[in-house]
Amino acid sequence: MIAELQYKLGASELELILALVRTGKLADAGERLGVDASTVFRSLQRIERGLGQALFARSRRGYQPGELALALAAQAEQIEAALDTARLALRQQPGQVAGSVRITSTDTILHALIAPALAALRREHPLLEFDLHTGNELASLTRRDADLAVRATRSPPPHLIGRRLGVIRAALYAARDSRWQADALAQADWIAPDEALPEHPSVLWRKKHYPKLHPAYRVSSIQSVLELVVRDLGVGVLPQFLADAHPGLQRLSEELPECRTELWLLTHPEARHLRRINTVYQHLADTVRLPE
Repeated sequence: MIAELQYKLGASELELILALVRTGKLADAGERLGVDASTVFRSLQRIERGLGQALFARSRRGYQPGELALALAAQAEQIEAALDTARLALRQQPGQVAGSVRITSTDTILHALIAPALAALRREHPLLEFDLHTGNELASLTRRDADLAVRATRSPPPHLIGRRLGVIRAALYAARDSRWQADALAQADWIAPDEALPEHPSVLWRKKHYPKLHPAYRVSSIQSVLELVVRDLGVGVLPQFLADAHPGLQRLSEELPECRTELWLLTHPEARHLRRINTVYQHLADTVRLPE
């Protein structure tokens, strides 16, 4: 404790700790900082010696932050946010919004809903930049892996704030003029994201209503389900906002109520005061809407 109180952490040390907390790897942290992995390792050793305790647990999976490392990283994030705000204030003119905003979503939601909305926003604010991440997992908004998330969920995380953007409805689809017909679904080839999204409403619905059926094609995303259905490789459950307007698809069923979920725009409470994030948040809230 005495060593911890005597050792004075500077901005560069906090930046290094934050980079390692976010990445968990020496090489990845070094890439963010513009140095090599050995420099990160030596710097971390120096910091830990000064504090008199280890900040990270080393394992084959990388560097796992301890309680003190997480606390220091949280302070470093506040400094980072303040510096970002100061830099943007220097760059932008009155009325302009500038800077990078990280958005996480799925590829389906990104291509069908977010990208069209962002195109109009950037025409209005040309100094805005967007770092777009797609994946099935919800990136950590607390650790600033993303600033905003647009996700399909029935229960958004309680530590985040957000706006409900509407209801996602789903139905069963096949390719236009497909050989697969609605009266013979048990004999059809199915395309589904079983391994990537085992708890997805479409997977749970199929397993309930067709328990003996096994998909002929397992894919990693709903967008991939759509692409393979369009190619007439089989049938698949798809969101209606995506599939109804596609000229290469036909609907084989009415809406499947058990597959219904909600679309949410989410952010961390501390991020909303940043002008660039609030601007994008408000624009997406006003532009990306699904029917209730």
